[in-house]
Amino acid sequence: MDDILLTGSNSSLLQSLITLLSSEFKLRDLGSAHYFLGIEVTPTNMGLMLTQHKYALDILSRSGMSTYKPVDTPVSASKNGLLPSEPFLDSTRFRQIIGALQYLTFIRPDICYAVNKVCQFMHAPTESHWVVVKRILRYVKGTSSFGLHLTHGSSLSLHGSSLSLHGFTDADWAGSIDDQKSTGGYIVFYGTTPISWKSGKQRTVARSSTEAEYKALVDGTTEVLWLHYLLTNLCFSPSSATTIWCDNLGAIYLSINPVFHARTKYVEVDYHFVRD
Repeated sequence: MDDILLTGSNSSLLQSLITLLSSEFKLRDLGSAHYFLGIEVTPTNMGLMLTQHKYALDILSRSGMSTYKPVDTPVSASKNGLLPSEPFLDSTRFRQIIGALQYLTFIRPDICYAVNKVCQFMHAPTESHWVVVKRILRYVKGTSSFGLHLTHGSSLSLHGSSLSLHGFTDADWAGSIDDQKSTGGYIVFYGTTPISWKSGKQRTVARSSTEAEYKALVDGTTEVLWLHYLLTNLCFSPSSATTIWCDNLGAIYLSINPVFHARTKYVEVDYHFVRD
């Protein structure tokens, strides 16, 4: 075992645990956390600020992008598909950079969608895909100091309680030009702090925006239920009912009324068609 973090609200209990661990293992107490597994920890008046500034600069140096100009967004707003291009000759380098960017998404939900997109082409990257990766790196260059702010209980959430659990889900219907699949995602907050997020291509083609949004809503709900179970077992049970936010009326109505109606009748028809 290399590194371990111990945290709690009782300093004497923490010290007792450190003493107990020291009696069983060779242990050195480094005091308050400042740098852990590539993540920089900075105390603030409201809590803790987690950043990966040094790690981000290291990625830029390894990829030869340190001198490039930064951009404002990690992906282009254009929905045009990538033009056919030659295979990227150094596929190992492509995978190494993508792998490094994946670790950066641990505290950077703002690049989660973009990194997920390029991860879909790791098996056979092209020059066009490398252009997309370079844009992500240029965005990282301008936002290397961005991070995740973990706030303590004095701050209020959307529901007026610092211990409320709530999430947001969304999907882009048929956003992939190549196979018309949708990309869904969610982000879950505990109070004002984001604690879980995901962006990924859905497994099947959605035949309506309602279906795509409903799939994303299902994924978000599953994550919220698991987090609720985890927090309860840690004696940090959410203080109010969990709210999940969705911007698609069709998906909301379907979740309220589980009966197949005109808007989603084709789902039932397709199910029986395939079964027959």
